[in-house]
Amino acid sequence: MLAGLQNVFRIEELRRRIFFTAAMLAVYRVGCVVVTPGINGNVIKQFFESMSGTMFGLLNVFSGGAMEQLSIFALGIMPYISASIIFQLLTVVVPALERLKKEGSEGQKRITQWTRYATIGLALFQSLLMSIALENGQFGSGAVLEPGWSFRLTTMITLTAGTAFIMWLGEQVTERGIGNGISLIIFSGIIVGLPSGLSNVADLVRTGEFSILTVIVLGVIVVGAIAFVVFVERGQRRIPIQHARRGGSESGSESMSYFPLRVNTAGVIPPIFASSLLMLPLTVRQYSDSPTIQRFIDEWMNPGDIAYNVVYVALIIFFCFFYTSIMINPDDVSENIKRSGGYIPGVRPGRKTADYIDAVLSRLTLVGALYVAGICVLPVILSQYMGVPFYFGGTALLICVSVSLDTVGQIEAHLVSRKYDGFSGTGRVRGRLGR
Repeated sequence: MLAGLQNVFRIEELRRRIFFTAAMLAVYRVGCVVVTPGINGNVIKQFFESMSGTMFGLLNVFSGGAMEQLSIFALGIMPYISASIIFQLLTVVVPALERLKKEGSEGQKRITQWTRYATIGLALFQSLLMSIALENGQFGSGAVLEPGWSFRLTTMITLTAGTAFIMWLGEQVTERGIGNGISLIIFSGIIVGLPSGLSNVADLVRTGEFSILTVIVLGVIVVGAIAFVVFVERGQRRIPIQHARRGGSESGSESMSYFPLRVNTAGVIPPIFASSLLMLPLTVRQYSDSPTIQRFIDEWMNPGDIAYNVVYVALIIFFCFFYTSIMINPDDVSENIKRSGGYIPGVRPGRKTADYIDAVLSRLTLVGALYVAGICVLPVILSQYMGVPFYFGGTALLICVSVSLDTVGQIEAHLVSRKYDGFSGTGRVRGRLGR
């Protein structure tokens, strides 16, 4: 392990990528504390402190605390995620987008460009609604220093520019740094709130509201959950594929390879998508004047409510199957195996192979979906029955573990490719992409 860490800084390119990533994340964190012009930051902070544990608190977690201060990065990366959801759904129902996706890298570039335009549009719309809500006192009385269209336009331009800048930062990290830029930005936003949560726990221990035994039990549960997530995220179901060798003295003999299927093929996408959709009621509540609608959302659509958790789990399971179907097409896999001269032992090539892969993938996806849903609702249970004083949801846990594995896996790949020992000395650390 220590040798692997030493080797990281011996490779100039890898060292440069790591420092670049750290610098970009530092820029992001600085932007999270720059308050939007015309805002009384103290009023906004008091509002979010009073809404801890609600969907407002969840939104604040994903923004890395930027919402709490209504900084220039208050919208965070959520408009981009929402736009990505829209276009991924459209590629399934719109034939033109489906054909464009099948064109390869060029088609994907066009879809990515349209996603960026949609992100800007969503950011403008959300920032307008947020400015109106601020003026109406929905974030606390006196939150806006000088209401009017001047404030609205300033807020729209500032917040939209902040979202566009975050998108650019993510792309720069992905291209010139290490790891996935967007994922690392979300990761940094989540991790930054952990020290304050631990400090709150320490304060409760000092005041006697929490016993040492409770803290130890909670720590064991958290460590066990992290270990379980790491174990499952690295788990695979390997389908054996037989290949006939041709030529030379070994003509007629066969070689064996494997087609790996991850237990959690969809990764952290389903809980992120589910969380994004469940934020829609929050948006409706912000801008609705109906007391009935506001009361309904407050009572039924907050984290911890039974209705919220049921809908949350259902959405996670749906997106697990949906995203897996987008990523892996059994017909395409079957055709590729047939073209390479391979076959699955005991399964006829063609349709039978596709049906076999589909059956294995469906069972595996069901297990993965239940695992993701369980991890996501576990912190809610801990918060309700153990009184955990901070919201560190299962979505946040999955993101942190998955991003960490991906980043370490990419660093490991750089080390191994240059014939250096990795973190494990021998072998490889697999990230989400299996690299």
